[in-house]
Amino acid sequence: MSSIPRRPVVRGPEAVRPVDNGEVKRPSPAPLAPGQESVWDYPRPPAVDRVDRRVVVVFGGVTVVDTRDVVRVRETSHPPVYYLKISDFAPESLVEAAGSSWCEFKGRAAYFDLVAGGRRADGVGWTYPEPARGYGLLDGRVALYAGPMDAVTIDGETVIPQPGGFYGGWITHEVAGPFKGGPGSSGW
Repeated sequence: MSSIPRRPVVRGPEAVRPVDNGEVKRPSPAPLAPGQESVWDYPRPPAVDRVDRRVVVVFGGVTVVDTRDVVRVRETSHPPVYYLKISDFAPESLVEAAGSSWCEFKGRAAYFDLVAGGRRADGVGWTYPEPARGYGLLDGRVALYAGPMDAVTIDGETVIPQPGGFYGGWITHEVAGPFKGGPGSSGW
């Protein structure tokens, strides 16, 4: 009987190397400060809920949305994704874009470009035109990547985009990671 050599256990941001059973090890959650939530306590499948928060998005020097009608999606290892009512956006700022993608939980996503102040950002918003069962609160709402925006704030706090450019979570002082999306996190 041959033995499989054991690989060392790695902790911290690089804790995504295969372990001896062939699985990828998830990282250790960061310590929590008072009032913080760990994204590692978020559920999978993701949870969706209304939150009483003021979200302001500025693009091209124009406030394209300023709303308190906010829905948040929380999923294991991800900072929350915030969905805002399409009807709350400045007129003609959201332009339907080509293409779609599929989320195993929420269904088919369609995309938007954002246009304001003489600028255009392609494919920076997404919506679920017919959300899957359990995700009906997302109907008529759009989420945005924070990175291309001039500013995105939640209750006055400037958000930090989720690392990596693929996922659309917004990081605030209220959430602790580490967050999926950065280098070495694809197997989490």
